[in-house]
Amino acid sequence: MFSRAARILISQPSRFFSTTRHHNADFTHAVIGGGVVGLAIARKLQERDGVSTVLIERHGSVGMETSSRNSEVIHAGLYYGEHSLKTKLCLRGKELMYQTCQRHSIPHRNCGKWIVAQDSTQMSALESVHAFAQKVGVPTRFLSREEAQRREPDVRAEAGVLESPSTGIVDSHSLMQFLEGDLENKGGICAFQSPVTKIVPIDNGAGGWEVTTTSPEGEESTITSETIINSAGLYAIDISNMILPKERHRKAYYAKGSYFSYSVSHPKPKTLVYPAPVPGHGGLGTHLTLDISGRVRFGPDVEWIDSPTDYRVNSKNLQAALDDIETYLPGIDRSAIGLDYAGIRPKLGKLGAVTSGKGFQDFYIKVEEGYKGFVNLLGIESPGLTSSLAIAEEVEGLLYR
Repeated sequence: MFSRAARILISQPSRFFSTTRHHNADFTHAVIGGGVVGLAIARKLQERDGVSTVLIERHGSVGMETSSRNSEVIHAGLYYGEHSLKTKLCLRGKELMYQTCQRHSIPHRNCGKWIVAQDSTQMSALESVHAFAQKVGVPTRFLSREEAQRREPDVRAEAGVLESPSTGIVDSHSLMQFLEGDLENKGGICAFQSPVTKIVPIDNGAGGWEVTTTSPEGEESTITSETIINSAGLYAIDISNMILPKERHRKAYYAKGSYFSYSVSHPKPKTLVYPAPVPGHGGLGTHLTLDISGRVRFGPDVEWIDSPTDYRVNSKNLQAALDDIETYLPGIDRSAIGLDYAGIRPKLGKLGAVTSGKGFQDFYIKVEEGYKGFVNLLGIESPGLTSSLAIAEEVEGLLYR
């Protein structure tokens, strides 16, 4: 249900805002989804003069799904296509992420990343990544065998190493705590335990939006807003289908990735290590990442599932992952690698193309045709965490340009 503050705001809005809102709506902006992207959007919109923003979240706190079940990597922007929204927002988001973390003491580390090749085919892939990076202005460089051996003696790279110095890691939980606190400090409202069950566009949004939520106890609450932003992550297509006519409905696809932990202290590289991307295989291989405490983890693998709530960690790909890891970290203790946690990513597109790893799926961030004040965000997967602050700028621009 809505928090007490949200209820007071709805019943007595003049206590909080002196600016008259259009349509006598309870809020200027309603943002659905309290993951890192929804938080960033709500915070950004609340920075504008005279607005009132409510963040509506189905769980009891922020970031309970994809935002807290990922690699926590600040991506450089190496893989997404020159003119894609993913590249544009990843590059801008990376810049904003480092600035925000430094300014507000959010734990992060610019540890860099190595992409390693073991044969001529993989080396060709590294050369393609390097050429693309130069084209879009992302710093990368090849390391000599001597430098690579000196810096990371435990990492095997028979054919070559491409370094991405602008890659890093961030404590996603601390980031989301900051965004939530800053949103509320600016006057925004968070409504938890409020799954959205009905959305009614008034005159196709020209007259605002009615949003109904139903609490776990079955209590319904309805608020009105001038605009609605669908940032519901794994449930974004469900929200979209509540609003759009049947002929514009989409099917949701879910890719679960299991992560693996490492329980001993050696070998432990100081940088992230990714295998070279192999065309047609999909994903970025079983890569090595570090968390803020320095703990090593591997993954994710990919398993296509039907439910956005299936967080069971799957061991069926563990042996294949161990073989993959051993190609670039031959001194690994295989017995010390075990199951850790799983995350689920929302995917767009036809099932065959999606599950084969073929075909690029860009972020979908649009004001839907035929509706006023409805920004729809679908397929916000990696690099969504990195891009979150830039996505917030993009949404603001769509609403106010």
